[in-house]
Amino acid sequence: MKLPTYILASSVASFALLGACTPQPGPSSFSRNEVGQAVPVQFAEIISLREVEIRPGQTNVGTVAGGALGAIGGSQIGSSTAANVAGGVAGAVVGGAIGSALQGSSRTTGVEFTLKLDSGETIAVVQPGEMRDFRVGDRVRVSGTAQNTRVTH
Repeated sequence: MKLPTYILASSVASFALLGACTPQPGPSSFSRNEVGQAVPVQFAEIISLREVEIRPGQTNVGTVAGGALGAIGGSQIGSSTAANVAGGVAGAVVGGAIGSALQGSSRTTGVEFTLKLDSGETIAVVQPGEMRDFRVGDRVRVSGTAQNTRVTH
């Protein structure tokens, strides 16, 4: 049974839309495993701010999923076994490239804070958010651990 091209195209488009719906973490959002956890809190003054771009991690999920969808769709193109195999390989390559590009396009705007803690230590923290929410000289709360730190007012 041959799948029409529009089914393949709508499958890839649906995959892209689902990826765009992934919730973005921020200073006011918490994962389920963070709820109920006691974390250290310190106070600090903002010394400097700069806008940064947060790229997605290197998970290769987009490449693998796009490749699988492309292989399935491409294998339906030919009228012989050889054509189906060639279509599947070509579909996997194209689908993988599209999936990788879609995953790489989900970048988030963030802020890099340079903070002078009340203890005298200077640290830098990057988190999703907008610079307009903070100013140099603001007093802020720094909570969390070295692996998961948040800066809030």
